[in-house]
Amino acid sequence: MSKPRISFEYFPPKTEAGRDKLLGETTPALNALNPEFFSVTYGAGGSTRDATLGVVSAIREAGIDVAPHLSFGGDDEAAINALLDAYRERGIRRLVALRGDMPSGMGGARQLVYANELVEFIRKCSGDHFEIEVAAYPEIHPESKSYDEDIRFLKQKLDAGANSAITQYFYNVESYFYYLDQCAAAGIDKPIYAGIMPITNYQNLARFSRNCGAEIPRWICQRIEGYGDDQASIRRFSVEIITQLCQTLLDSGAPGIHFYTMNQVEPTREICNNLNL
Repeated sequence: MSKPRISFEYFPPKTEAGRDKLLGETTPALNALNPEFFSVTYGAGGSTRDATLGVVSAIREAGIDVAPHLSFGGDDEAAINALLDAYRERGIRRLVALRGDMPSGMGGARQLVYANELVEFIRKCSGDHFEIEVAAYPEIHPESKSYDEDIRFLKQKLDAGANSAITQYFYNVESYFYYLDQCAAAGIDKPIYAGIMPITNYQNLARFSRNCGAEIPRWICQRIEGYGDDQASIRRFSVEIITQLCQTLLDSGAPGIHFYTMNQVEPTREICNNLNL
């Protein structure tokens, strides 16, 4: 049985101190777990483009594999092609291609470019240089009209030249494996890696989950809310249930796990150590 693929995701810090901590402390600590790669998000409409490029470049200079997120947002083809050139020059071999979102306030200022179109554009400009990851949604993208339509969108992205997919985070393991079955029935045969969000700030997670369509099971909410302000108990419980979730995924054949770290070493490191990864 092959070793499961493990990867970690960051967002570009907004401050110099945050950037220094991410590069000087967090990355060496998580890299000691031997992940396949780190990924760095891009922000709505490419709003963190320069910050993403800077963080990605610094991680790559340290000899670590890193995958920048990429979307068209408000940029034109020339700008995206220049960014692809910059990544190639830095030895980047992997991208996460997304439709992305427009920044608030831009409204319909620019037509969104769908991820399958972005994948096609990357292949046209860069051939097979990049391994391309795309997004998948076991609990279905909140803008999708139907479950089947969402799977068709994923197939379009993979057929356009993407190598594999990473899911939105989830806490219902059944939703992931049912999704894999439905994808296979639709003719999808490329890997779909499980995205997992360790619980570091429950209130923020609950608010974000309502917006993105990820369900936190009621029993988890009840348990965490029952601890009140006892942060130590919330942390222990959260590590325990995420460890169990990941173990079930790996035991049941998930090809790997992509951790949304929120730029923190813990609890991701503790979970990985519990799993002997």
